[in-house]
Amino acid sequence: MQHKIPVETLGPLGEPMAHAIEACVHCGFCLPTCPTYQVLGEEMDSPRGRIFLMKEVLEGTLPLEEALPYLDRCLACQACVTACPSGVPYGELIGAFRLYSEEKRHRYPLERAYRLALLKTLPYPGRFRPLAELGVRLKPLLKPLPLPEPLKAPLKLLPDRLEREEPYEEVYPARGARRARVGLLLGCAQRALRPSINRATLRVLQENGVEVVVPKGQTCCGALSLHAGDQEGARAFARATMEAFREAEVVLSNAAGCGSGMKEYPLLFLGEAEEEEARAFGTKVKDLTSFLDELGFLPPPPPKAPLRVAYHDACHLAHAQGVREAPRRLLRASGVEVLEPGEWELCCGSAGTYNLFQPELAEALGRRKAENLKATGADLVVTANIGCLTQLQAYLDRPVLHIAELLALLYEGKEPLEGPSGTKGWGA
Repeated sequence: MQHKIPVETLGPLGEPMAHAIEACVHCGFCLPTCPTYQVLGEEMDSPRGRIFLMKEVLEGTLPLEEALPYLDRCLACQACVTACPSGVPYGELIGAFRLYSEEKRHRYPLERAYRLALLKTLPYPGRFRPLAELGVRLKPLLKPLPLPEPLKAPLKLLPDRLEREEPYEEVYPARGARRARVGLLLGCAQRALRPSINRATLRVLQENGVEVVVPKGQTCCGALSLHAGDQEGARAFARATMEAFREAEVVLSNAAGCGSGMKEYPLLFLGEAEEEEARAFGTKVKDLTSFLDELGFLPPPPPKAPLRVAYHDACHLAHAQGVREAPRRLLRASGVEVLEPGEWELCCGSAGTYNLFQPELAEALGRRKAENLKATGADLVVTANIGCLTQLQAYLDRPVLHIAELLALLYEGKEPLEGPSGTKGWGA
């Protein structure tokens, strides 16, 4: 196929970028589902507008720096992929373009330092945890002050307290007859901000007859680096993750962003020997909810009192991985009433590190999402991604639980409205 885009000058990323761009017919079905278009109302802040900009940059008719403000505002939530009748792989396109453009762009020294600081701390629990603890202690003192945005944004997203992370065993046996064996990815920021998610995941899997292996050599999966355009950092994490889970038949993720990121590994190794290995690895990756749904979920006892739950679709689960019904089936099987918020397809504004790099837009989206969730009248909100959970807690006045936390509380016979820490009133 003859492309107007000079793919031969773009390396291995050229062909998939050209294919994605040429698949777009500019029909406009993506506009109602694009968060930034809904907030800003600008054509260039929509998927089809951004596709036009990327095309112009790659064909050499538009300077990269003129397109970047619009492309940087993209959350890569992939709601447009769900809406697109032409099947444009926009997620692959924006990911590939960011990998292609990162080395070519100019960043101001402070911007470069801020980005580097985040990429060198968030994916490393041992580095991030002490900083998060310091932030939690200083939060009451610093919150009223007129802080610069790079300090105000992360401070706002920190919880009021941090739970302690207990050491992990290498193997957690199934309860009763073993039905399956999986390797569990622990995540990175999740381990520092909300270790109860991993503890709850282990409990839920064991109750369902699943033996869980927790490889000691695992690192961050690399999703944060990949979505930030840090190819070398993402590659290093991808290689380490594939090696750590080499023996696993199923690689389980309880974070939508991580699961989606691991399925995107082939993008990092296009045209290289590791590409096939990355594709094979992606077929082993499963989200916790879809895995339990396929296995045959053994539900916990229902809550003692009626419980109404608003389920928030994480973009990298609903749009990137196409998983929407599995978590709802698990919740209904557990005896809770599932309520559907309006504008389910719109991103909450978390999007990996988006709420740190684009805090004003992220706040507008976070508040909009919170209003839609509150309008359901639910007792609590449930999601399947640590990034969404952290974002929503900043704008909601009721508990936000990971689905594994809710299920674990029900297995334990505890009151879900008390939250994972057992104390009422957290979450706002």
